[in-house]
Order: sequence, then structure tokens, then C-alpha cells
Amino acid sequence: MLFKVFPEAELTRLFELLAKDRIVGPVKKGEDQQGRPLYDFDVVHDLADLHLDYTQTIHSAKNYFLPYREDLCTFTFQNDDWQKEVDYGVYAPLVLLGLHPCDINALNKLDKVLLGGRYPNPFYGEKRGNMFIVGHSCTPQPFCFCQSMGTDSAIRGFDLFLTRMGDLYFAEILSPRALHLLEQIDCCDPDSSEHRRYLDLMEERESLFVAHVDTSDLTKILDLEFQSPVWQEWGQKCLSCGTCAQVCPTCYCYGVTEQVDMDFSRAWKEKQLYSCNLLDFASVAGSHNFRPESHTRIKYRYYHKHRGFVEAFEESLCVGCGRCGQACLARITVPEVIASVRAGKE
Repeated sequence: MLFKVFPEAELTRLFELLAKDRIVGPVKKGEDQQGRPLYDFDVVHDLADLHLDYTQTIHSAKNYFLPYREDLCTFTFQNDDWQKEVDYGVYAPLVLLGLHPCDINALNKLDKVLLGGRYPNPFYGEKRGNMFIVGHSCTPQPFCFCQSMGTDSAIRGFDLFLTRMGDLYFAEILSPRALHLLEQIDCCDPDSSEHRRYLDLMEERESLFVAHVDTSDLTKILDLEFQSPVWQEWGQKCLSCGTCAQVCPTCYCYGVTEQVDMDFSRAWKEKQLYSCNLLDFASVAGSHNFRPESHTRIKYRYYHKHRGFVEAFEESLCVGCGRCGQACLARITVPEVIASVRAGKE
């Protein structure tokens, strides 16, 4: 990894260089009931609209790799024969600017499932390979527990990572393209004092985390508490709305539907992201539902994140961003659920 520093004013020039491609970054979308700004990722045309000091986006950057709805293939009937067309939805390079470490680590986890398995997902892979990712440091929020999940810093999965140090930016470089970009702006190698300044800033940031999850022996605890009444108590609170999966940066479950025009001239297969908390998630032919009760669905969601994924990849699927708890209408949060399972009571 290479390191550079550049003046804050050079960010304008860097943005201009990146703007040769389409840029997606954090923008302000409105305010909540307390007047606090709400941010989300969207296309950015002007640096003034970019909020690199954002707290957290409502949705993660996953939407640009795993769209909520996506046509897998289309069929048209012409000349007495069916013609199949597959469109991966990649038309031009895309710059993802301003990702926090937790969101970068979320993509690294998705890579293990969608690219590292026996059957790689070409739709995800094409979009992932088309991205230039610029990360940005963050200020921990009261609901962030990424420190507990080991995702509060990123060492891979990006091209360039920026940390603001007053009137300077400290840049971490992981790709040749990122190095080439910085060669076109006023930057230099950091000296020992700037190294020290960066390390002090990271130490200060670590002290700001207030939400924590005890992950020690968590897979064993979950196995021991599989039949715990705690799950029924959380199931009574859960509304089974699936909002948590919609904002989660690592949920990737989906369903596929097939549609056919009434005149049989066209058909298509559509993939739609889904949630294991929805009532019909485990419904099968014959009107049987393997998980008809909300407490079993919420339990298996936690077991997938903190048990099954750990067994398969030796790390949790959760990155500790806290979006699920912030979006949950029932105010169910991961730290509270895990703590209650450990204690054996809600």
C-alpha cells in the first residue's frame, strides 16, 4: 500500500479527474423529524453536492451492485423461434466516492459469496469490476458497532481511501489507476509528522465508539440458545416488514419470477431482492411454509449473519453499520438482541 498527502483544495481537481466517469456519492436527501440531515448515495454532478462529512447513508452502496429489481434475461419470439438476450446492466465506468470502511468491508463479504463460490454471479461480477471505489474515513455514530465486528477499517476492496486531517487529506493507494490520478494533482509522500498525525487521529476515532457487541464464542452461544424463549419475545416485536434487509449492506437473498406477455411474443426472468423476515420467504409448493412464525424468521436471520456465515467463511456477515436498527419500526437492534441471547432473556 502506498501513502500520499495532498492539500484539501486539491480535492476539487481530483473530483474533476474522476468526473470523466459517472460519480455516485453521498448527497443530502432531506431531514428527519429532529432536523438532522438524511443522506443517501446518488449520482453527483457538482462537488458542492457531495457530502464527504456525512454521518451515514440510509441505504448502502449495495444497490449499485445488487439492484432491488433486475432482469436476468429476456426472450422474444421472432421468425418462429425464441431469441434470448442477457444484459448485465453495465454500460459505462462508475466511480463510487465516499464509502465508509463498513460499506467497503460489506462488499468484500459479498465478494466471497457472489464471486468466490462454485457458481459466480456474473451480474454482480460485471458491476463490481466496473467500479472505481474511493473510500473515506468516518466519525463513529452512537449506533455504530463496526469496531466490534472488526470492520471499522478497510485494508482492501477499494482503489483509494481518503482521511481528512484538517487542511490535508491522507490518501491510501491500492490500485495503479489511483496512483495515476494522484500523480495529476499536487500531492507528495507524507513525512514522519504527518504519519504521527494520522495515527493520532485514528486513535482518537477508536475512542469514539460507544456501541459494542460481545462476539466472543458467539457461534457457540447461538448454538446453546437455539431454543431460547428470547427468540419468541423478539418475534412478538418484529413486524416482519423486511426493512432491515433493504437497508442492510450484506443481505443478498432474492427471488426469481418469470413473466410472459399475453400474446406470447415476449417473456423475461426478473430477480428481486428479498428478506428472510417476510412471511412467505420459506413458502413452497403445496402451501407449506417452513417458517410461518415471526420468531423463527428473525432467529434464522441472526443465525445466518452470526453463525452460518462464520462457519462458511470464518467471519460474520454483519459489518456493524447499525442501519437495521435505525430503520427498524420496532426498534430492534443487533447489540440488544445479541446481549439478550447471551443473558438468556429479553
